[in-house]
Amino acid sequence: MSFAPVVPFGGYAGWSFLTRTMEAQKQAFTQQASVQRDTDYFREKIGSVKTAEDLVADRRLLKVALGAFGLQGDINSRFFIQKVLSDGTLDNTDLANRLANKSYYELASAFAFDLATPSTQISTFADEIITAYRNRKFEEAVGTVSDEMRLALNARRELEKLAGKQSSDNTKWFTILGSAPLRSLFQTAFGLPKSFAAIDLDQQLGTMQSRADRYLGSREVAQFADPARVGDLIKLFLLRSQVQQVASISSGAAALTLLQNAQPKNLLSRLA
Repeated sequence: MSFAPVVPFGGYAGWSFLTRTMEAQKQAFTQQASVQRDTDYFREKIGSVKTAEDLVADRRLLKVALGAFGLQGDINSRFFIQKVLSDGTLDNTDLANRLANKSYYELASAFAFDLATPSTQISTFADEIITAYRNRKFEEAVGTVSDEMRLALNARRELEKLAGKQSSDNTKWFTILGSAPLRSLFQTAFGLPKSFAAIDLDQQLGTMQSRADRYLGSREVAQFADPARVGDLIKLFLLRSQVQQVASISSGAAALTLLQNAQPKNLLSRLA
């Protein structure tokens, strides 16, 4: 029997419950037979993998490897993934460096098949990938209950990593804008419409920075190295998301009332 994460409330109350019970829920989730089979197999076999070709040839290993980076949708794109992995990341022309989705860069960098000794030969590597895989799988399961909670979990994981990277602040903001889950969370948290994505990219950057300064007290992505600041962002996102949902329900109810008042009773009886 599969375990489904428990999120009994919506909005910030639901997030508070989820964070309080996170460790217990994660443990129950990862103890499922299917998850254990995947991770046990990965731990046992990954040490025998020395090339990108070795990895993509074993579908069970590839499932965990891709799942750890949120790329499980590419499980059937073996030649593409092999190219990403075998190229590596050391040269600007390497495929992972040219793809907009930086998860491919993280995948190639983690396995390091372009180095003399790939990461698969390091004793701690299996546990690192398994931990990432379990976290991603748990987030997916949470998403089946609440997409807002999944976006919040993704932000908590990704923003801490992004904040610590040795790159310019503008580059970090462009990374956020290029990530669909992070963009969605920030746009909602900052009260920006869906049409925001259609304006000039430099304008998007400026708006994000000014809104961050207005709502969080700093325009820099480096602030998210502080878990408390990430928590403030998530709280803002969930509260605004709830407001939008209530407004949508209220608008729908108002529209229904207008429709009912405008329609002849005999038509309403046929619609009922």
